[in-house]
Amino acid sequence: MLQRLFRPRQARIAGETLYAGLVDQARRPALYRDLGVADRIDARFELYVLHLSLLLARLKGEGEAGAEIGQAVFDTFVGALDDALRELGVGDLSVAKKMRKLGEAVYGRILGYQKAVEAQDREALSGLLARAVFAEESQTEQASGLVDYTLRMGQALQGMRAEDILRGRVIWPEVLS
Repeated sequence: MLQRLFRPRQARIAGETLYAGLVDQARRPALYRDLGVADRIDARFELYVLHLSLLLARLKGEGEAGAEIGQAVFDTFVGALDDALRELGVGDLSVAKKMRKLGEAVYGRILGYQKAVEAQDREALSGLLARAVFAEESQTEQASGLVDYTLRMGQALQGMRAEDILRGRVIWPEVLS
């Protein structure tokens, strides 16, 4: 009985593993070197959100198990974000306010990315990425490589076996320029 009580839930383990994989993917040097993403904290954060949105979109169609693991991935993301704010020196009293503001922004981006990727809407995706990742709406041309990458990643995730993803196993494709 005690072993069951202290054994981590499978969904949480899968969620933490999937989150670690998306962070590794978002940190790939080719994203910065070849696709022109600035190596700044805000741009790295935006790439985490982009990969999170792709992963959550893939989990969406996998019923209760997908929803539970998706929630675990999101909870892990929020915990990491909270930790990062504290490490950056944000005081305890300000963390909740900043988390709420960031949460609203993240939710909007996730919905926007998912809608654009699902519709294969390059123009909408380009505008979203230009504003969020490149921090300038006029950078849609610079965002074209990241648009291609995002659409490829979305397709790759959709093509992966549900059993693998639900067990926390995703092999992210290489970044191509």
